[in-house]
Amino acid sequence: MKKLLLVVCSLFLALATFAWAANATTVNGWVSDSKCAAKGMSEAHAACAKKCIAAGAKMVVVTDGDKKVLTVDNPDALEGHEGHHVAVTGEVSGDSIHVDSVKML
Repeated sequence: MKKLLLVVCSLFLALATFAWAANATTVNGWVSDSKCAAKGMSEAHAACAKKCIAAGAKMVVVTDGDKKVLTVDNPDALEGHEGHHVAVTGEVSGDSIHVDSVKML
């Protein structure tokens, strides 16, 4: 009986992990600010993005292909990546993203 319970618990954990991973999406884009958005798709924009974010603008990721602007729910996860071209993995919900991980491109 204990073995069966252990197998069932293990299976549940595996399925829960898979369900969480299924909601994760990876987008490639540039870290910018909500004021400049797509105009800030370059490394040269890093200082301006930092300044605008410090002044109250939201941190955003502008996707490569369609230049969709995704507001970052947890900007601390991308701190120091302003003006960087990145691959961001997280949960996209409408026009926002909750960042789980980031990788420089």
